[in-house]
Amino acid sequence: MDHHNQTLETKIDPRIAATIDGDERVMAAAQQILKSLGTSNKVTKDMIHILSTFDKRLSSIDAGDGFVADKSEIEEEFEAAEKIVLKWDSNSNTPHYLSLPWEDSPYEASEYLAAVDEILRLTEDLSLSPDGDEIGDRAESVLQMAMARLEEEFRHLLIRNTVPLDAGRLYGSIRRVSLSFASNDGEVEDFESSLEDESGSFHHERGASLGDDLCVDLIHPDAVMDLREIADRMIRSGYEKECCQVYSSVRRDVLDECLSILGVERLSIEEVQKVEWKLLDDKMRKWAQAVKILVRVLLSGEKRLCDQIFGEAELIKEVCFSETSKGCVIQLLNFGEAIAIGRRSSEKLFRILDMYDALANAIPDLQALFPDASGDIVCSEADGILTGLGEAAKGTLAEFENAVQKETSKKPIQGGEIHPMTRYVMNYVRLLAEYSNTLNLLLESDTDSSGRVEGDDDTLQLGSLSPMGCRLLELLSTLESNLDEKSKLYDGGAMQYIFLMNNILYIVQKVKDSELGKLLGNNWVRKRRSQVRQYATSYLRASWTKVLSYLKDDGIGGSGSLSNVSKVTLKERFKNFNLGFEEIYRTQTAWKVHDPQLREELRISISEKVLPAYRFFMGRFGSHLESGRHAKKYIKYTPDDLENYLLDLFEGVPGVLHNLRRKPST
Repeated sequence: MDHHNQTLETKIDPRIAATIDGDERVMAAAQQILKSLGTSNKVTKDMIHILSTFDKRLSSIDAGDGFVADKSEIEEEFEAAEKIVLKWDSNSNTPHYLSLPWEDSPYEASEYLAAVDEILRLTEDLSLSPDGDEIGDRAESVLQMAMARLEEEFRHLLIRNTVPLDAGRLYGSIRRVSLSFASNDGEVEDFESSLEDESGSFHHERGASLGDDLCVDLIHPDAVMDLREIADRMIRSGYEKECCQVYSSVRRDVLDECLSILGVERLSIEEVQKVEWKLLDDKMRKWAQAVKILVRVLLSGEKRLCDQIFGEAELIKEVCFSETSKGCVIQLLNFGEAIAIGRRSSEKLFRILDMYDALANAIPDLQALFPDASGDIVCSEADGILTGLGEAAKGTLAEFENAVQKETSKKPIQGGEIHPMTRYVMNYVRLLAEYSNTLNLLLESDTDSSGRVEGDDDTLQLGSLSPMGCRLLELLSTLESNLDEKSKLYDGGAMQYIFLMNNILYIVQKVKDSELGKLLGNNWVRKRRSQVRQYATSYLRASWTKVLSYLKDDGIGGSGSLSNVSKVTLKERFKNFNLGFEEIYRTQTAWKVHDPQLREELRISISEKVLPAYRFFMGRFGSHLESGRHAKKYIKYTPDDLENYLLDLFEGVPGVLHNLRRKPST
């Protein structure tokens, strides 16, 4: 003890102290103390270990060339460590890690790692011993054996402690909706009611967004430290390549399994393009969700896991992450490419936009996850697929516009109701409004004013609209033109106007009650409402002018005197009015005006024209027939009867006059 006390009090050479300061002075002082000990290599190493417990920087002190390793001490220490490694050699038929799992044997695991540390330390010390070659060969062999065991333990820990993906929590269930526009012969299909709810709204689920703080453990936290301890020994022993290979192979399989759970299959471009639409729609939906989950959750978690396991070994953890992650990202991008270059069809547009948005939002995260040169191919590929999806979206929108323009079904819709094309197009574009930010970005460079008629109100409005608004305006103008052509399929002019009122008002309501109103503006809505009123006026003229002409007093005779009224002419007038009214009642009760308010307004307008004219005619000429025989044959209805019957118009149910109860006359 006296000798040790004396040496610990030894002073540092003043010339050294004069040339260094701070951290260097601490290191130099510790070095000087060790040199002053003048004892065996083992004691020196023990002393370094003791000093490093006070300051980790002191663990890197070199004992110096002044010490000669004691061969017997090295052999003794090596054999003790070797014995531990050999005890766990996996030459038996039953693998050791199955009979005694690493994480279930913390003492044995700690002992084994300490033995590896000792061998590594002794290997470094062999350069100090002239007789180190023999022990060095043995150390290399034992170290190789130890690394094989650690490699297997590393693999086993990774596999056993992988946390299963909770797909239900991350992904959720999204109701699949299939879209359809036209059949092969160009006729508009009978669109299934499943596409609409009771309010007539078209549904397309975009999928739930992920929270910013969503984070999952990919490996059970308790196992991370064990993995880090093993990785540290393998890297220090020069087995970083084997460590990376094991990590990447296990975790790559896990990520592939995650994609499978999320519904993403490994398909070639050719296979994707052969998938029928209903199944493809589901795959596209799942792809958009999988991109969000893979990048925001799984790859972010994988990056964090690499940081935890490989610590400050920057190059190794970057290589491990890249080798683990690139494969599943490329698999996802291959599907995106297949969609981008696939056949254009209008029903795909919303799924393509979902995919575009998902990938656009993911690219900044991908760039952050793959910042080095090894990730350039991933980010470059993602950028290319994003551009392709954008072009596909624009091309698909153009395909939809073309389909609206060329829809040439020749079968009139019964009752003048809303045309299926109108319903479909409006529900389609109403949903498009939800993607207005994306479409404005994609369409910004495509806005073109060619082919527009100068002075048209809609054309003049284009300058104040967004790119998306401009395309919607043109699309709806195309729809209106198509509807105008379809109205000509009806024989009677009156029903043409009912058809146009129904359809234009439906368009107006879909615009007014959605984001479309903001895109197209109030002027557009006001203009179409005015158009509906004009159609109503035209309907009244086309439907009731002839019937009301029988209630005029010209041609009845009398030259202003009622005494000379021609009863024959009067009977003919009542008869013709009755026939005309009954024909209108029979046909127009079968017509359907979809909107209750419009239906009521039309009835009021008809009543305001018919009832006063009928009351006046009855009041002036009814007495000439009421006293005669068969008066009821000509004067069949009272004004109250007519008012009651008019309430049955436009209900879509053919009415029969004699089956209806008449209001009692007052």
